[in-house]
Amino acid sequence: MSKSPASGARYRPETRLVHSGTLRSEFGETSEALFLTQGYVYDSAEQCEARFKGEDPGYIYSRYSNPTIAMFERRMIELEGAEAGRSTATGMAAVTTAVLAPLKAGDHVVAPKAMFGSCRYVIEDLLPRYGIASTLVDGLDLDQWQRAMRPNTKTCFLESPTNPTLDVLDIGAIAEIVHQAGARLIVDNVFATPIWQSPLALGADVVVYSATKHIDGQGRCLGGMILSSEAFIAEHLHNFMRQTGPSLSPFNAWVLLKGLETLSVRVRAQTDNAARIADALAKHPRITRLIYPGRDDHPQAATVKKQMRAGSTLVGFEVAGAKAAAFRVLNALKLARISNNLGDAKSLVTHPATTTHQRLKPEARAELGISEGFIRFSAGLEHPDDLIEDLHAALEAA
Repeated sequence: MSKSPASGARYRPETRLVHSGTLRSEFGETSEALFLTQGYVYDSAEQCEARFKGEDPGYIYSRYSNPTIAMFERRMIELEGAEAGRSTATGMAAVTTAVLAPLKAGDHVVAPKAMFGSCRYVIEDLLPRYGIASTLVDGLDLDQWQRAMRPNTKTCFLESPTNPTLDVLDIGAIAEIVHQAGARLIVDNVFATPIWQSPLALGADVVVYSATKHIDGQGRCLGGMILSSEAFIAEHLHNFMRQTGPSLSPFNAWVLLKGLETLSVRVRAQTDNAARIADALAKHPRITRLIYPGRDDHPQAATVKKQMRAGSTLVGFEVAGAKAAAFRVLNALKLARISNNLGDAKSLVTHPATTTHQRLKPEARAELGISEGFIRFSAGLEHPDDLIEDLHAALEAA
């Protein structure tokens, strides 16, 4: 197989999203080939032995590696500017693997209280079952990060912007605190996407994605990605993933490859739509709070300007009238569909208090700003005027 001439070149992100990592067979196909195979055959028993010893390059089993999966991983590596990366079956597989694989009983993890519900479950509930302690902090308070560090703190995890309230944490400042404590920082970059934020350049050690979101971006498949140094992948992830098998399927890898080709175009258009929607809703009389990272009234506007290249594809807003009013808005929308997903070509809307964060106690949700009237809106690719008209009509129903 031959590599694309763009592989490894220092092209701009839009070009890398189309060309990086492409492998072509002897047939010279234009689109990346889909290798739907479980295993591989060898020319001899000696070659098979050498392959398993790592002395002969090539594929062994698609739980370990696969040509289509390798293309997706290479494209993500070059887009992110990482040394290495491994894909996973889902975004939560990426988070769980990146957090858990390097740890052992007796270690300690620090993370913010503001996280996706499943991420908080991994940190707060799952890790302690294996003797790994965790401390949750106010992610915006650098003093709390500093005070939470212990001699046995090995990993820190954060999302920025956070799900669902779009808080923007200072990745560089937190990374400095984490590294002074001798720990590593893992950043979930889903809400910013690799188009608008580069956590590794800001000081993070590991970046994780739910590729299910913007990278596919068209509601078709699940996937995840972990990006870091070659040392982190080799020392902590390679054998863990080989033995436990949180593997991405070749078909999903192929779908995600095709999604990457249009990622920049889609994210830019969705961000423009989200910004238009935020401006249109900012002074609506039925909205008591609006959060969008691209606006000057965002609580962390200075941090947004420092570390993000643009806002987000998501808008958060609170409707007067609590849960009943929020439900009336959701049920009255004609274009935006009720779903717990995000980053799709179709606009999607959800009520976090009863979906993604319903497992939290009411007082925990209140502390995070996830009120009964809070709605998370993921802007799609529809015309912004249609979306704004749809939202205004739905708000009148509240």
